[in-house]
Amino acid sequence: MSNTPIRVAVTGAAGQISYSLLFRIASGAMFGPDQPVILQLIEVPFEKAMKALEGVAMELDDCAFPLLKGMVLTDDPRVGFKDANWSLLVGAKPRGPGMERADLLKDNGKIFIGQGQIIDEVAAADARIAVVGNPANTNCMIAASQAKRLTPDRFTAMVRLDQNRAQAQLAKKAGVDLTAVKDIFIYGNHSPTMFPAFKHATINGKPVKEVITDIDWLKGPFLETVGKRGAAIIAARGLSSAASAANALVDHVRSLVTPGAIHSVAVKSEGRYGFDPDVWAGMPVKTTTPGSYEVITSYELCDFCKEKIALTNKELVEERAAVLDMIKG
Repeated sequence: MSNTPIRVAVTGAAGQISYSLLFRIASGAMFGPDQPVILQLIEVPFEKAMKALEGVAMELDDCAFPLLKGMVLTDDPRVGFKDANWSLLVGAKPRGPGMERADLLKDNGKIFIGQGQIIDEVAAADARIAVVGNPANTNCMIAASQAKRLTPDRFTAMVRLDQNRAQAQLAKKAGVDLTAVKDIFIYGNHSPTMFPAFKHATINGKPVKEVITDIDWLKGPFLETVGKRGAAIIAARGLSSAASAANALVDHVRSLVTPGAIHSVAVKSEGRYGFDPDVWAGMPVKTTTPGSYEVITSYELCDFCKEKIALTNKELVEERAAVLDMIKG
């Protein structure tokens, strides 16, 4: 880490997720206790949104974070992404009543095409991009498709929330501390089709299936609970996941800047683990240097795993097909 401030651009900066996120970035939770930051906060060009953003900035000021060395508040992406070392794409159009997924993909496609182009033009030479706004995998693919300067590996989408959910569910079922669960990785899309591969995971160093012997639970309720957790939270609180999503983004970036960290990230698959080469799919990675990673390809997949991966790959391919004319046009 450098004591020179890094610039962190955040879209949807006045939204629910960002309200749980920005204070943690400014406190050092994302980039470390010695890394100063400048927050470049981007909102949509509406008076109400910008007014709300001013209020968030006031609160950030009032926290007196020593690491927060400045803020930029803007509704102009060219200003917000200028010289950004990290761009956290949190904002996206939500799915409205009666809206088909294909319509959502195309509406968000327009947003992420524009953001991908601008980031490629004005962000820092070492720019990294993390996409949270759903459908995150395909939005990330769309943004990356517009880049001429920045390579595809700079663009990642977040599946860490699914990993955290899976880890918590396994720990609860086994009656162990959360830290006892290791190597639970997410394959595929950030959607109910994603696959938390319990075959790789361990609990206190033992394979999960030796500790949790209820295989029907692992293949059934466990997968369903993790896959549909977001919907369950909406049903319970009337709002979508916010604090847990923000926390997962902190984990996502923190792991990507921590050499040696092994974790789940959605990256361009390049055909690994049976995914279509051109989709962004969750898979296990190991961080090599801050911001860079290598995909771990040594994990063996059972027939059940391959079936689940085929289903989530099918969804990702269909999403890509729905926007292919946009990204190639």
